[in-house]
Amino acid sequence: MKPKFVTLGLVQNAVTADVKTNLKKTENLIRRAAKQGAQIICLQELFQTPYFPQKQGIKKSHFAETIPGPTSSAMQKLAKELGIVLIVPLYEKLGAKYFNTAVVFDEQGRQIGKYHKIHIPHDPGFYEKDYFEHGQSGYKIFKTKFGTFAVLICYDQWFPEAAREARLMGAEIIFYPTAIGNIVGYKAEGDWHNAWETIQRGHAIANSLYVAAVNRVGTEGKLKLWGQSFVCDPFGKILKKAPANKEAALVCKIDLSKNEFFAEGWGFLRNRRPETYRLQRTEKLVKRGNKLQNVNHYKDEKRALGQI
Repeated sequence: MKPKFVTLGLVQNAVTADVKTNLKKTENLIRRAAKQGAQIICLQELFQTPYFPQKQGIKKSHFAETIPGPTSSAMQKLAKELGIVLIVPLYEKLGAKYFNTAVVFDEQGRQIGKYHKIHIPHDPGFYEKDYFEHGQSGYKIFKTKFGTFAVLICYDQWFPEAAREARLMGAEIIFYPTAIGNIVGYKAEGDWHNAWETIQRGHAIANSLYVAAVNRVGTEGKLKLWGQSFVCDPFGKILKKAPANKEAALVCKIDLSKNEFFAEGWGFLRNRRPETYRLQRTEKLVKRGNKLQNVNHYKDEKRALGQI
């Protein structure tokens, strides 16, 4: 199989309440990644704003922008200047609705599409349904001169169905821009970071493709972000990982021909039995119960957030 190389760049940084400062700092990291040869660069979820959904009652329009708008226009110009493909996650105002969006610019500065986050959580510290509509335009594939990829945003990363859909649509890479970490003062039952990393490596294995996860760093309110952005190959091996507590422009060269090698070798795609998966298209288990309300760990989490 003939090698097909592409170099990825993942930008993780700490975020303040000052959008202009965040934008400038991110631009510097993008330039650093491009200088090291990155051809496709992905930013973290809501890259230029704090992770505001950890609180309720924030005015929606405070951090939202239209596309085009100041942030997307600045990133569009930068993509053209540097000759890179740039994935830009931001809070989008679209008419009367608000979306958690990733917009993609190619190396000529053209907007080639955008994706609206489909899976939206609503739990203590992650009150996203207060701020984001569920994406209704489906999963998206972005075909560029450097490679074909999908973008799935943060909570999407827990759903194997989304990763499989992206692979069947032709994705060679899935990018997961993310804002996730531990709640300060709360001792979780289980290792959240390990679960986060493991499930994304599992998507790479099950779908014979590369996965690139981009997380932010620092502490925002009650959320201590993990950082540790990473790239893994189609059999789940982590090729490169960013630090837990430092801003970084992670750059990683990958060989997309490995997708075909693993797909052919293990047969996870060709041996599927779609006709047996009928319950995945039903409403089974989609209703939320109230069983957690009296569980001690759930109460501890809310207590750490100052909600009880």
